[in-house]
Amino acid sequence: MAKDTSQHSSQGDASTPPKNTTNKALERFKQQQPKELNISILVEQILSHDTTALSQGITLVESTQAKHAEKAQQLINQCLPHANTSIRIGITGVPGVGKSTFIEALGNTLIKKGKKVAVLAVDPSSTISGGSILGDKTRMETLVRSKDAFIRPSPSGKSLGGVAQKTRESIILCEAAGYDIIIIETVGVGQSETVVHSMVDFFLLLKLAGAGDELQGIKRGIIEMADAIVINKADGDNRKHAREARNQFKKALHLYPQSPSGWLPEVLMCSALHNEGVEEIWVLIERYLDIVTQNQYFEQRRAEQNTYWLLQTIEEQLKTSFYNHPAVKKALQSQIEAVRQHKITPFAAAQLLLDLNKG
Repeated sequence: MAKDTSQHSSQGDASTPPKNTTNKALERFKQQQPKELNISILVEQILSHDTTALSQGITLVESTQAKHAEKAQQLINQCLPHANTSIRIGITGVPGVGKSTFIEALGNTLIKKGKKVAVLAVDPSSTISGGSILGDKTRMETLVRSKDAFIRPSPSGKSLGGVAQKTRESIILCEAAGYDIIIIETVGVGQSETVVHSMVDFFLLLKLAGAGDELQGIKRGIIEMADAIVINKADGDNRKHAREARNQFKKALHLYPQSPSGWLPEVLMCSALHNEGVEEIWVLIERYLDIVTQNQYFEQRRAEQNTYWLLQTIEEQLKTSFYNHPAVKKALQSQIEAVRQHKITPFAAAQLLLDLNKG
């Protein structure tokens, strides 16, 4: 019995091979052990358009584990010289507006034109469990099967604007993998869309007609950021309502000053489900890109994106550093409890914790 117990104990240790193993079994055991990730090899695989490697790279940069941070930074640094080669399109709209259907229709249209399309679809996270729905791949049934498409759903978590925290880094990896068009789909649940706008070249707002959505959309911030408004589901009996909504948005656009890009935002209709009007939307985007390339606004926007990314990265690093500081971690809960019991003001508690972080 003692012998059996000893063997069972040895087999239960994943890092120790069983006793009395044959050479063949030992080799099989070694192959099953997790291998140290080689960043140089991973970069080569990404540059050779290996989608499995691309997924692995995005998983690495999305990791919140401290041990992965250095390797993730190495990966980004080595991919960066091969980035900035795509057109970045942000697409937002309320849930139910048909974002996934529209993106699939647009993606298939672009692939037929010889483009390679990556979709970074940010799924809503549960506020209770933190889990993500991650249903975009199942909704984009035809696009996901194309060898020229890459769809990566990521949970939004607590990120502002419905954009996963590492979306910026994911864009760089997708560009290094040779994707011409990067589409970023946001949650679209009323959070600030500034984050989305800050990382794309063209910002498209999808709207519905006949559901009171016209009035919801006429908000200064979102209208000023949109380079185009598209009324989706303009088919069947809803076509008349779509035309009315288009006219309302056109009138609303005249109330706002012209964009620094020199571009006048337009309002189009489409039925993504029936693939009607999608081609015209791409033509519109191409026209926009021609204008902003000629007047050099495109390069100005890219410079602004890089500046924003820098500042956001600094904020993220500072926040991570603060909450991981041993003294802060030790005192945080007690200060929260003190604030809850009115023993200290939130401002005084915050200053105390900030002072601990300096130590």
